[in-house]
Amino acid sequence: QIQLVESGGELVQAGGSLRLSCAVSGLTFSWCCMAWFRQAPGKERDFVAAVSRSGGNTDYADSVKGRFTISRDNAKNTVYLQMNSLKAEDTAVYYCAAGSSSDPGLISSDYRPYRYWGQGTQVTVSS
Repeated sequence: QIQLVESGGELVQAGGSLRLSCAVSGLTFSWCCMAWFRQAPGKERDFVAAVSRSGGNTDYADSVKGRFTISRDNAKNTVYLQMNSLKAEDTAVYYCAAGSSSDPGLISSDYRPYRYWGQGTQVTVSS
C-alpha cells in the first residue's frame, strides 16, 4: 500500500519557523521526484518546492525562495520542507507529492507528473 504521510503542521506566529515531514512507504523512494504543494481556503493548489531523486536539483515558487528549503533523506524515505520567516500568506494545507522518474535530475513544478499524494497538513501563520 502506497502512503505519503505529512506531519509538522501547526499554528505559528509570523516570523516563526516550521519543518514539515513526509514519510513515504510502498514506493521505491529513491526513484521518486518529490514536491510540496499548498492550498489556501478558496484557492487552487499551488506549487511550493520540488526536489529531484538524487536531491541534487531543487526548485521553488518565487513566493518562498530564500525562506523555504526542501530536502530529502533517501535512507529514511522522507522529504522535508523547512519553512522560515513565515508569513500569514503561507497559511494553507501543505501536501506532499511523489512521482516516479527515470531521470535522476528531473523536477517539476507542475502537479501532473506527481501520481501519489498525501492527505495534507495544516499550517496556520498568525499575524
